Amino acid sequence: MAGGKETPRQKMIGMMYLVLTALLALNVSKAVLDAFVAIEENMQQACLTEYARGQEKLGGLTDVQGDKSNPGASAKAKLLIEAVGRIDKITADQIKMIDDIKIKVLSESGEDMKSIGKEESIITAAYDTKDPLRPTRMDLMHVQAKDQYDVPMAVMLGAETDIKKPAGEGMKLWESIKKFRNVLCEEVAGSQVTADTAGNATLNTKFKYKAPDVKEFKDQTDLGLKLRKDIDRQGTVNEEDINEIIDMYRGLTMVEFSEVHEVAGVHWLGKTFDHSPSVAAIASLTSLEMKVLSARAHAVSVLRARVGGGEYSFNKVMPLAYGPEVVNSNEEFEVEILMAAFDTDKQPEVIFNGEKVAAAEGKARLKLKGTSGTMELKGTVAIQKKNGDMTKRDWTKTVTVMKPSGSIELPDMNVLYRGYANKVNATASGYPETSLTGSGVSISRSGEGYIVKPVGRAKNATLSVSGRTADGKSVSLKTMTFRCSNLPKPSLYWGGTASGGKASKSQTTLFAKYPPEIPLKATFSIVNWECQVPGAMGRPPKGPGSNISAASNLLRAVKSGSQVSFICTVVGPDGIQRKLAGAYKI
Repeated sequence: MAGGKETPRQKMIGMMYLVLTALLALNVSKAVLDAFVAIEENMQQACLTEYARGQEKLGGLTDVQGDKSNPGASAKAKLLIEAVGRIDKITADQIKMIDDIKIKVLSESGEDMKSIGKEESIITAAYDTKDPLRPTRMDLMHVQAKDQYDVPMAVMLGAETDIKKPAGEGMKLWESIKKFRNVLCEEVAGSQVTADTAGNATLNTKFKYKAPDVKEFKDQTDLGLKLRKDIDRQGTVNEEDINEIIDMYRGLTMVEFSEVHEVAGVHWLGKTFDHSPSVAAIASLTSLEMKVLSARAHAVSVLRARVGGGEYSFNKVMPLAYGPEVVNSNEEFEVEILMAAFDTDKQPEVIFNGEKVAAAEGKARLKLKGTSGTMELKGTVAIQKKNGDMTKRDWTKTVTVMKPSGSIELPDMNVLYRGYANKVNATASGYPETSLTGSGVSISRSGEGYIVKPVGRAKNATLSVSGRTADGKSVSLKTMTFRCSNLPKPSLYWGGTASGGKASKSQTTLFAKYPPEIPLKATFSIVNWECQVPGAMGRPPKGPGSNISAASNLLRAVKSGSQVSFICTVVGPDGIQRKLAGAYKI
């Protein structure tokens, strides 16, 4: 277009294209700016909606306070209204602060902010200290310099307009929003109220919360997990409030630093207000007011639900009684009796092992079989609110499974052998835990039973079995007296042949053990042996251990039908040495 060889006509056509392009750009810019005006108007309407929602819940609290037919609920409502008053104070401070910033941005942009309510006025309804939660109403269509961005940047980011380290009104607002968020969550957590039927109400001081300043998180889910971990660590928040507090905190938390156009470390203020036209900046500030009023409405709704008639609907009640299925004679037990309310059109949604369990009459029923030991059952249960949202809670149930048992005793066989690992099974039927104690014995656990060994040379010992109840009480059930004896002598075997049997001369090993009729499992060792054959010349062969190879020559010379005897010294698990003898036919 600026080439030297162009004709005047070509230059004129090029100039017309340039002007047309500029006009098109201006039209696009105006359309974008008008869109921000529309967005800001929608934000203002949303602010009024959230304001009204909070007022409606506050009105419900006021109605409960005025209902003198229920003194307890009335007293609780009074304390909760005081908590709402504290919430409204910090909310009003936030609204006023944001309103003042919006007016400052427009005023320093050269707009007329003094005329109010006139046809061309930007402010259509000024902020009223008598109605401090209602933001200033504005009509941005009357803003003259809608595309002004220098002033919003300077006001919100400071004179240096550093998008990574902002200052100015924006940073004051950023810190104020975080403080408002934390105080709001702490106020909700600490406003648990208890009351009696006489109308005496007090704050339950065991519930409280110190909100953290979570600066780094991947997304809203990650932020929720971090908050849940911190709440669990503190352990002072009512279980019913945890999800509500997390939702309020997340609603008022923005990612502080992020990457914008390949520039890392840009602050949220820089990302939002850098080169932002005045109408866009005002819309962003109004969206913050909407967040503040939404959080306030949420908080008041939570407090309103604490005196009944809140977010859940009920159309049927039923009595419930809970207690143990089995009790023992003379054992104390409790039965809990309560009235349950539920909505027949909104049955609870119960999940167990990842599967949904059918529910009816306000409850789900699980049919299970007892396995062994302790069964830990867990899952979730959810109920639908009036607005359609689901409130979900985890549930757990511990079931102790006890083996059916009977008792048959042989009093004459009550013997404990010294030096032997006497196996004892003890069961306190009807109790989740069994304990075995005794006198004159040592007791150690072995699998599902016990190992009992007499101590010293006492002739008698006692064993006692006790059951431990779920609350830790020990109940003594039975005590028995046992005779304490040394282990009986074992029998001597040549190979697999017992004394008196016919043995083979080729067997070279002796064994000391109990015959089948003695069910004791004790191991005996051969210390030494001596072989005797009637009529044999010379000294009888002898040797240590169980191998009798040293008697091979003598045994080979023994005629068939002859008798061979062995005399041995053996030692058992009790350490006592015993003399054994055995005679065998060849």
